[in-house]
Amino acid sequence: MSTCFTFLRHFVKRSVVPFVLHKKGTGLYFTILHKRFSSRTPILFYPNTEKVPPIKKIDLDEWKNTMKSSLQEERSSFTTSDDTLTATREWIEMCRLLNREVPEHISDEDLKMVAECPSKKSKKKTLKYLYIKEMHKKAKKEKQEKKRAEMDEIEKQKQLGNAEESENTELKNTFLLPLNDRALKAEWDWRNAQAMIFGQPLVFDMAYENFMPQRDLKNTVCQLLESEGANRKNIDPFHIYFCNLKVGGAYHKELIYRYKEKWEQLLLTTTEKSPVDTFPRESLIYLTADSPNVMTTFRHDKIYIIGSFVDKCSQPRISYANAKRLKIASERLPLDQYLQWEVGNKNLTLDQMMRILLTLKNTGDWEKALEFVPKRKHSGFHNVFVNSNNFVMDLQKNKLEIKKSFRKLSSNAQSRETWWKDE
Repeated sequence: MSTCFTFLRHFVKRSVVPFVLHKKGTGLYFTILHKRFSSRTPILFYPNTEKVPPIKKIDLDEWKNTMKSSLQEERSSFTTSDDTLTATREWIEMCRLLNREVPEHISDEDLKMVAECPSKKSKKKTLKYLYIKEMHKKAKKEKQEKKRAEMDEIEKQKQLGNAEESENTELKNTFLLPLNDRALKAEWDWRNAQAMIFGQPLVFDMAYENFMPQRDLKNTVCQLLESEGANRKNIDPFHIYFCNLKVGGAYHKELIYRYKEKWEQLLLTTTEKSPVDTFPRESLIYLTADSPNVMTTFRHDKIYIIGSFVDKCSQPRISYANAKRLKIASERLPLDQYLQWEVGNKNLTLDQMMRILLTLKNTGDWEKALEFVPKRKHSGFHNVFVNSNNFVMDLQKNKLEIKKSFRKLSSNAQSRETWWKDE
C-alpha cells in the first residue's frame, strides 16, 4: 500500500489524470487519495456517456436576435420608468452633497436627459454643462441688476439736473421728432418685409439635428437667434430660409421654446424641403470650411447655404459631404489669403458668418467683413491683400510705370543708333 501511495503521489504532482475505479477493494485507496489531494489538485472523472441525452444544435443567429430584442426592451423600460428618474435625482443630490459641479435647480426635461445618458461619464458631462449654464444665468442676472441700479441712479441725477436747468432756462421748439423703440421696430419690419419679396435668399440647412448632442443643438439655436437679429437690424437684409426644418423635431421645438408667441410673427420662410427642392441647383453655393474652392467675390445672383450646426471637430467634413451628396457647388472664405492665421480651426459661428455676408453684400470690402472673425484666432491682416481693389490698382499703376520706362529706354536707344549712323 505504501509503495502504491508514493507512486501515485509523485504521479499526481506532475499531471492530473482522470480515472474510474472498478474493483471492490479500491474504496480505501480512494478515501486516502481524496483526503490527501483534495486541497491540492482536483480529481476529474469521465461522465457516463450512456445515460446523457444528445446535445441539441442551437441556431446562433436566432439566439443573437432574441438577446438583442430583450436588451432593447429592458433599456426602453429602464429609461421610461419612474424608478430611473428617482435614482438619478438621488444620485444628483449625493453629488451635490459631495460639492461636485451639479446645478442647484434641475427641471424635469434636464433630469430625463441625464437619465437617458448611456454611461456614467456622459451623465457627468451633461451635469457639468447644466451647471455651467446655470452659473452663466446667475452671472447675467447679477449683471442686469447691477446695470439697472446704475441706470436708475443716472436717471435720478438727470431728473435733478433737468429740474435745475428748467428753472434757469426756457423750453426750445424743435421740428425733429424723437425716434423711439417702436418706430425702429416698425422700420426693421418694413425692411424685412421688402426683403421677403425682393431680397436675396440666404439658406440655413437644418438637416444636422442627429449629428449633435442636446447641448450643442441649444448652442446652435442661440447662434440662429443672433443671426436673425443681426439680419433684421441691417440696412439691406437677406430673405432667410430655414430648410429641412421638421415640424415637431428637435430644432423646431427649441426655436418655439425660445421665440414663444413671436415665432409666428417672424419675417422668414420655413420649409421641410431641402434647398435643392426649393431652388435651382445651378444657383446654390454651399459655404463650408472644408471646400477646396476659395470664395473671391460675393455674388448677388447666387443663393448661399450655411450648415446650421456646431462643429467641434468630432465629426469633420459633414457639410462638405452633404454638398457633394446634393451635387451643389461649395466655397470657403479666403481666411488664409487675408489673415495671418495662428490658432484654432477655420469653422466660424453662424452669427459671425451672417455678419460677414451682410458686410460683403453691402460694401464688398473683405477687410471690413473679416473684422468679425475672432481676434484670438489670428494675429492681424496681411500687408498685401491678394484680392483687394487697392492691390489691383497698385499693380495697374506699376504696369503703366514699367511701360513708360520701357518706352523711354527704347526711344533713347533709337536716338543713339541714329546718332552713331550719322557719325
